[in-house]
Amino acid sequence: MTQTIGSMKGAFAGFAPEDFDVFAIPGLEPRMDALIARIRPKLHELGERLSPFLTELCGEPMFPHVAKHARRTINPPNDTWIAFAPGKRGYKMFPHFQIGLFGSHAFIQFAIIYESDNKSVFAEHALQQLDDIERHIPADYVWSGNHMVPGGDTQAELGRDGLAKLLERLRTVKASEALCGIVVDREDPLLLNGEAFVAKVEETFRTVLPLYKMSF
Repeated sequence: MTQTIGSMKGAFAGFAPEDFDVFAIPGLEPRMDALIARIRPKLHELGERLSPFLTELCGEPMFPHVAKHARRTINPPNDTWIAFAPGKRGYKMFPHFQIGLFGSHAFIQFAIIYESDNKSVFAEHALQQLDDIERHIPADYVWSGNHMVPGGDTQAELGRDGLAKLLERLRTVKASEALCGIVVDREDPLLLNGEAFVAKVEETFRTVLPLYKMSF
């Protein structure tokens, strides 16, 4: 059976250039209004589409959490996202999966951010399994140590030593983070083909699943 759980539901529209243009709108309120109108419904749709897929993939209930940016009072957000985590009330304390947008690109990734107590667990396991990571994570997948900064370094660019340094920092520095996945340029035609994008999300989440499993 080649049909995925996600493909059994209504077609996803994908992301248009206007969705990325939201992040060029000046001012908190105007940008948030556009984000809420244009992007947030699509993130909610992805949540409905992909939560069952991730629940089956991970072997535990995975809940969608769309970023609300509720604490912002002055600066408008430079990105937005949906996270999938085993916690029903929140995601930041858990290793999780993300789909999101900056003005320049979309991202699909595994993430463990500074609020999570699992950081040291993941770092220890990942450092012990560097061979497996190099074998199973594609060379063009992007690693980052800060979820607030767009982009990062590919696994090929980091090399074994660079990845080890990122993981060692995750193990020892309280404010450290680790994210791994793909970036899709805003001009990539994949984004306009919603079903192809959903398939790419599923493929990416399958690829980074071993990282999620290393977090426990």
